[in-house]
Order: sequence, then structure tokens, then C-alpha cells
Amino acid sequence: MLTLTACGAGGGGEGQEPRTTPPRPEPVTTSGSSGSTIALSCDGTDVRVPAAPSGLTPAGTFARLDSLARPHKVEGRIWSDNDERMYVGVVCGVRTAEQFATLVARSTLTAYGGKPALRWTTRTGVRNFMWLERPGTAVYIGATPGLADDIRPIAADISA
Repeated sequence: MLTLTACGAGGGGEGQEPRTTPPRPEPVTTSGSSGSTIALSCDGTDVRVPAAPSGLTPAGTFARLDSLARPHKVEGRIWSDNDERMYVGVVCGVRTAEQFATLVARSTLTAYGGKPALRWTTRTGVRNFMWLERPGTAVYIGATPGLADDIRPIAADISA
């Protein structure tokens, strides 16, 4: 079977998965009542995420989300289970609900824990969920279709 793929200069980045970067030194890991966590940070303000979501293996980091309408600092981790991927990270610099609501084109504005949240699906099928945890820090979770049902439970395990 022959498969052709293309990459490149199309203007719509919303259909692409987060780009991976080489692994960085291991972050500080702590153990709490719900297991180990790692800290992701926007300007020194930590968000604690599960160090190893159940059944998943660490698969790298990412520092960019192509779905964002404007460039922002992003810090995230990737976990995998065979061909399935789970992305968890923070998007830095979004200070107001108004800025947040326009962060991703063709997303659905909703709420999570009383905070503004966005849902969207990329052209490649990655399901995405992000909420504005506090001014300057948004929490992002993305998953390929086979792990999409794990987005809400992982969101519940994140603490700020």
C-alpha cells in the first residue's frame, strides 16, 4: 500500500497535533494522596498534573499548540498507549476571559468548575479541552480518539 502525505504551508494550523520537542530534564515529581504529580508552570505559578496517567507511558514534551490563534508560551507533556496520545499542558499569558474566548478559532465556549473553557476537535481527530485556571494560566488537555474519554478524569486530577 502506498500512502502519500503532505506537510507544509497551509494557513490553518488548527488541524495539527502539538509538535513534540526533545525530552527535557525530568521535572520535580511529588507524591500526594492521589499519586505522583509533576509541576507545569507559567511564570513560577505551578499547575500540578498526574506524572503518569493510568496505563500511559511518558512520550515526550511539547512547547507549542498549532490551534492557538496567537502565539503563547506552552509547556506540556505527552503520554502514549500504542498509537494513542494524551497531551497535558499549560498555556501562558492569557489574562482575561475575553482573550481566552478567542484563543482557538472554531471552538465551543463552555465552563469547567465555574471557569471559562473551550472544546474543539482538530482535523486529525484530536479532542481538545482547555480552561482558564487563573489570569495568565490556562490548562490544556488533548487526546486522540481512543483516549478521549480520559480527558475529564485527568482534568479532575489536575490541581493549581
